[in-house]
Amino acid sequence: MFNEELLQGKSLRWGMVGGGRGSEVGYLHRGSALRDNAFTLVAGAFDIDPQRCISFGENLGIARDRLYSNYQEMFAEEAKRPDGIEVVSIATPNSTHFEIAKAALEANLHVICEKPLCFTVEQAQELIDLTEKKNRVFGVTYGYTGAQMLHQARKMVENGDLGEIRVINMQFAHGFHSSEVETSSAGAKWRVTPEIAGQTYVLADIGTHAFFLSEVIAPQLKVKELLCTRQSFIKSRAPLEDNAVVLLQYENGAIGNLWASAVNAGSMHQHKIRVIGSKASIEWWDEHPNQLKYEIQGEPARVLDRGMGYLYQDETINCDRAGGGHAEGLFDSWANLYHRFAVAIHAKNNNQEVKINYPSVYDGAEGVKFLAKCVESANSGSTWVNY
Repeated sequence: MFNEELLQGKSLRWGMVGGGRGSEVGYLHRGSALRDNAFTLVAGAFDIDPQRCISFGENLGIARDRLYSNYQEMFAEEAKRPDGIEVVSIATPNSTHFEIAKAALEANLHVICEKPLCFTVEQAQELIDLTEKKNRVFGVTYGYTGAQMLHQARKMVENGDLGEIRVINMQFAHGFHSSEVETSSAGAKWRVTPEIAGQTYVLADIGTHAFFLSEVIAPQLKVKELLCTRQSFIKSRAPLEDNAVVLLQYENGAIGNLWASAVNAGSMHQHKIRVIGSKASIEWWDEHPNQLKYEIQGEPARVLDRGMGYLYQDETINCDRAGGGHAEGLFDSWANLYHRFAVAIHAKNNNQEVKINYPSVYDGAEGVKFLAKCVESANSGSTWVNY
């Protein structure tokens, strides 16, 4: 079971940039971070409109003098306080991630950032260098990867239960943007605006989630080259894609394919990963996070359930919050991530080795590199490019 005593009495003073009134992802951050009393929300620059920020923040119970017009003001003023924030979460559109994360690190704050980390490989490396220089924890909210069964899958691959890994099928293909919803949705509008979203829409928005699942489950696999084709089925979204397919060749000879789409009409998520080995295969689907399909060649297919004694037992896998049989979901996964971020931050603050796995600045940088290579391939006529 999950160890709720691990961080008792060790709440971190926490601030947020973005994620204000009406923000779905902002609520996810708050609902997850506050779950285990690991963080206390004491400051915020929630909105580009100062009055909306104040109104929203006061409704959350935050003192008026700790609600700020912008992140620069928050970082500067909080640094003057003996009880100033120690960590900040960034829940803003893509184009602002780099500048806010850089400023936070320069203010000696630990950082938790939405993905994509930034727009370019060079920016990602700058954030890595600054994270190391400042000796801070930098977490990236690949929010699905707190699910217990993904770490069971990782352990099964590590222990050879699947044999040699041959194929990885990845997909995140919903249908919610199969029409031009951006004409009436501000949240969809910025995602298809290059100046805010970057060079890619669905690959950055959901494709990197699918790609990171493969890195969690099979971190030993290294991409050698990839080929990407992408489409704008809603023509007004061009040059950004609303559908993309990526083929991957790994250094050990394994292959992978990734389908990212916002125009899979009728689909809720279809966020799945299937890892195929020489002896067996496993499959996980985020709409059924408690289960992991396990299929051994020549034997009846079976389904492994979260929280059961037959799973591998270690500190990473034993993170079920409600016992086997009870449904867990996205908030549980995010809460597990925030718990890991807190454990890592406390270790870093005490000059101890960080022994817990969490999506880090290095993982965020890998996602940025993946996107850059996909765009390079697609813009070159969907040719193979070296990774």
